[in-house]
Amino acid sequence: MAAFLASAISFGVIFLFGCVGEILTEKSGHLNLGIPGIMCMGAAGGCFGVKIYVMGTETPNGALTVILGILFAMIFAGALGAIYAFLTVSLRCNQNVTGLACTIFGVGFTSFFINNVVMTEGVSAKLSLAGRNFFNAHIPGAENLGWFGTIFCSHGTLVYLGIAIAIAAAIVLRYTKVGLNLRAVGENPATADAVGINVTGYKYTAITVGAAIAGLGGLCYVMGYMNGIVGSTVDQTIQGIGWLSIALVIFTLWKPALAILGSIVFGALYILSSYITGISFEQIPLLNLIPYVVTILVLIVTSIVGHRETQPPASLGLSYFREDR
Repeated sequence: MAAFLASAISFGVIFLFGCVGEILTEKSGHLNLGIPGIMCMGAAGGCFGVKIYVMGTETPNGALTVILGILFAMIFAGALGAIYAFLTVSLRCNQNVTGLACTIFGVGFTSFFINNVVMTEGVSAKLSLAGRNFFNAHIPGAENLGWFGTIFCSHGTLVYLGIAIAIAAAIVLRYTKVGLNLRAVGENPATADAVGINVTGYKYTAITVGAAIAGLGGLCYVMGYMNGIVGSTVDQTIQGIGWLSIALVIFTLWKPALAILGSIVFGALYILSSYITGISFEQIPLLNLIPYVVTILVLIVTSIVGHRETQPPASLGLSYFREDR
């Protein structure tokens, strides 16, 4: 049981990165369906950052390897997020169409980039070594703490980073002026603009930062959960995780703190088939559908309840025209 919960947390944090990134984006009034592609970009960028460092030195430093992986993942993912922001904020393109285009581009770019740029001769072993020894280095002495150490202390850097980012996002959104302004922009940009809030600036920042955070989910899957093993279908796997991350936003009612628990639930449901004995190959897809079914049920319940705290930002998906104010 302890091993199952530990795996659920490790896998759930991948969802958590994508979910928190999308929450920040949606709080600005933008629905970014490009999260799957953005998470793929994060995986490609992170692997590239790790590659150029570990291939260029005989004895790579563990902390620097992790930092470079995180930095490059955020740059690649943030760049695609900035493109989405430019198209939807400045050019007022349809958010749904633009997001889907970003997903298509991100998945295709990642497939090409990883297979033709990242995975050159000798890289596979170095990435695997970095994943096991650096990204998944757990707290010393965790093995001596029994079930507590297995569940809470046996994870790599990215797991604790994801939880810290979710807590920080929850605090910023709820208790700071920046968070209050961002929520105002997402609820009624015209009113926010009228009181002097830089609507365009908040939208660009939230979308770009949200994309950079979501991109860490792709890095977490490859270097954290897969121990640096980059398979040929990594882009398709991350794409599926990205769609579930968007669903998790609804499941957690647009609350980053609740997303921590929700991500663990989604992680447990996602890996459940690996821990159930006697299950047939045909039944595995049915188990993988459970997170989607649960999300639909939550959406139905919250729609019936109709409480404002359980609803998305009022201007979600709507372009803002200042001239109409």
